[in-house]
Amino acid sequence: MSVPPLLAFENITKSFGAVRALQGVSFDLRPGEVHALLGENGAGKSTLIKVATGAHVPDGGAIVVGQRRHAALTPSTARAAGIACIYQQPALFPDLTVAENLGLRLEPAGALRRVDWRGRRVRALELLRGVGAEFSAEAEVRDLSMPEQQLVEIAAAIGSGARIVIMDEPTSSLTRREQERLFGIVRKLRDDGAGIVYISHRLEEIAELADRVTVLRDGRSVGTFAADAVDPPALIHLMVGRELSQLYPAAQPASDGIGVEVCGAGCAEVGVADVSFAVRRGEIFGLAGLVGAGRTELARVLFGLNPADAGEIRLEGRAVKIGSPMAALRHGIAYVPEDRRRHGAVLELPVSHNITLAAHRRIFPRGWLDAAEERRIAEEFIARLAIRTAGPDAAAGTLSGGNQQKVAVARWLAVRPRVLILDEPTQGVDIGAKAELHRLIRELAVTGLAVILISSDLPEIIGMSDRIGVMRGGRLAGILPGGASASAVMTATLGSAERKGAA
Repeated sequence: MSVPPLLAFENITKSFGAVRALQGVSFDLRPGEVHALLGENGAGKSTLIKVATGAHVPDGGAIVVGQRRHAALTPSTARAAGIACIYQQPALFPDLTVAENLGLRLEPAGALRRVDWRGRRVRALELLRGVGAEFSAEAEVRDLSMPEQQLVEIAAAIGSGARIVIMDEPTSSLTRREQERLFGIVRKLRDDGAGIVYISHRLEEIAELADRVTVLRDGRSVGTFAADAVDPPALIHLMVGRELSQLYPAAQPASDGIGVEVCGAGCAEVGVADVSFAVRRGEIFGLAGLVGAGRTELARVLFGLNPADAGEIRLEGRAVKIGSPMAALRHGIAYVPEDRRRHGAVLELPVSHNITLAAHRRIFPRGWLDAAEERRIAEEFIARLAIRTAGPDAAAGTLSGGNQQKVAVARWLAVRPRVLILDEPTQGVDIGAKAELHRLIRELAVTGLAVILISSDLPEIIGMSDRIGVMRGGRLAGILPGGASASAVMTATLGSAERKGAA
């Protein structure tokens, strides 16, 4: 006798005006399985998740949870049914502690209820240790990294006793070591009989974790397959409806000229010390390392967010003082940061405003806005970066994640930089958009930009970098040639002491 699914969608439809986001989608999740949900941005994955969590009411079809059939769920009925969603961008209160955030999620509500503060801290610590977190329950969420915030979300899901766990790009900002820890949690949930809907653009994870795979394209179910029955090229073809012959474009020879040189640079405030390297014009210099190793901190030093207090920075052979982001821009250094929610596209503003946000000198030449110049710049970058949008006046929030990331890159290209720092530029975008961004990054390097690429995606670092610098403990542990093996990069990343400890 077959075991009924934990969750099933039957011919779900959902439209937003004239846009049909879901067209007769069917999907089921069994107890004790990891079911991967794949598709490009805009394929309908997010809409289906919101139907499952009660954020969207479907226009048609049915949702079956356990033995109960529903025309729609609400957020409260979804939680009561044991559905928990861990989003790519954690939805936590930044000014509260971890224990307070977990308490708000897990404790019963009531205006007159007394808070057991000690019990709350003990429960929070227990949940955090269960997911391998090493930070305090008393830490404020704003002081946590994105991976640490995701662990809080996972702890909340486990604490709620959820039997249906939806994970939306859970490894998008994790290093390999943190991914392995997460995979262990996923496997434990599966072994305990929970069902996990796993959404990821990293196909290597699907082969490692998933039992079954469902592919969506243009709001429709393309099919459901056993994970071991479809290889990555077949999945890509199912997702995008075309072949992607080259995810990582071929390297091009770099110029002999040095674009940026870092000489013994350090900043005690962020724990960066004695970093030295040079990036030639036309070169992509990758920065690998664990989260907290100093990659983003080094980028902040180079962009003047945390100015260097030791060493020097040279641009095209000339020493410069980078004491602020304004000084960095003046010297031709641009920085696309990791946190797209806070520093990416401003979703409420039109594409044109987003692209020209940092180029005020170009669009305010005499103290007032030159609207024609702003539109010309926007149209230039829409065409140059192949941004898919209804036009410069369209709100950035109407674009897919990959196109929003292109808008964020365009903003800094509009200031005409000589050095471009990209921190996790393809984080959370689909496979097609990732290939386009890789092509764009290589084309930017070919024009003579010195590119510094920070990524936690090891295949991306190896496939895109002409040389790879490895950060560890705020220092540059070594520089490897482009195309170095994954084991060589990981060996340099972990260091001999950590490898002995791991053994």
